[in-house]
Amino acid sequence: MTGNQYSGNLVEKPQLNSETPIRVGAEFAGTFLVTFALFVVGTLGQVLYGANVFFVAVATGLAYAAGSALFGRVSGGHFNPAVTVAAVFTGKTAWLEGIFYVIAQVLGAVASAAIVVNFLPVSKTVTSSMWLTSAVNGFEAGSVSNSMLSQASITFSVTMAIILEIIAGLIVVGAAVSTLRQNGEADKQHVLYSGIAYGIGAAITFPVTGAGLNPARSTGIAIFAQNKGLTQEPLQQLWVFWICPILAAAIVALVIIITNMIRASYASKLAASDSQEEDLDFVESDEVVYSSESPEYSSEKDSEEAEQPLTSQEQADAEVSDEKSKSKSDSDKGIESD
Repeated sequence: MTGNQYSGNLVEKPQLNSETPIRVGAEFAGTFLVTFALFVVGTLGQVLYGANVFFVAVATGLAYAAGSALFGRVSGGHFNPAVTVAAVFTGKTAWLEGIFYVIAQVLGAVASAAIVVNFLPVSKTVTSSMWLTSAVNGFEAGSVSNSMLSQASITFSVTMAIILEIIAGLIVVGAAVSTLRQNGEADKQHVLYSGIAYGIGAAITFPVTGAGLNPARSTGIAIFAQNKGLTQEPLQQLWVFWICPILAAAIVALVIIITNMIRASYASKLAASDSQEEDLDFVESDEVVYSSESPEYSSEKDSEEAEQPLTSQEQADAEVSDEKSKSKSDSDKGIESD
């Protein structure tokens, strides 16, 4: 590891800068607004209107889409610790800034839950548990479907809750992180893809777990729903709604890292191949081809002929020619002496 890069595709960013407080504040505000909408739908919507899975899925998708539209260009519109973890692993968010993101997200969800729970009207006939049953996340006795399933003596097990939350987490985190730019900002598709992903995730998980998908959301409502007369205390099951999304985030990040490494390797090999072809073209262009009429070609031909050995006939002819030349030379000398 040298310079400002990690191994693989992780890029080390400046941990904190002057814009960090603004981005962290955007995460707090965005998470507050998103979770406030979810808690209102889960409490007032369920009791007053009997909200079904379709209603919850649409409301969840729209809430996250609206939050992303408002704050996506500021902080990336994570609003979810699992998304932040994946963004940190893939180098789109600095790890120290990611820690502040998670803290801001949890605080935003806690603040919204405090407002919703404390302002719910309660009486002896309309208790807190009636409002909160569909707002909290849980399984088995804590599932939103428990009252119906208990009549048949069946429950949604922890195994089923884990599987569904991980699969939904893969969808949510994958859509969110893949639409973040390398500088951490959300691109144009982030709002749409995030909204669709959260809507699908809510449709998958709501009947079983109440659609956790987001550790901050699950934590906020669990704190204020504790000791409110629910069949299952939500804090006892909260661990599932942290482990599953974070595991999904790690899987998504690993896939992105491996994909980027393969792409980088392929691009490197392609560049090396192009470089070799260019070098070969350069060498071939430097070769000089002589014609049979050029002086260089003639001199090379004469040199080659001079180096070739004479045959026996050629040697005999050369000796006769030398003797004739010698005789002629002697005759000329005799005439000159007379």
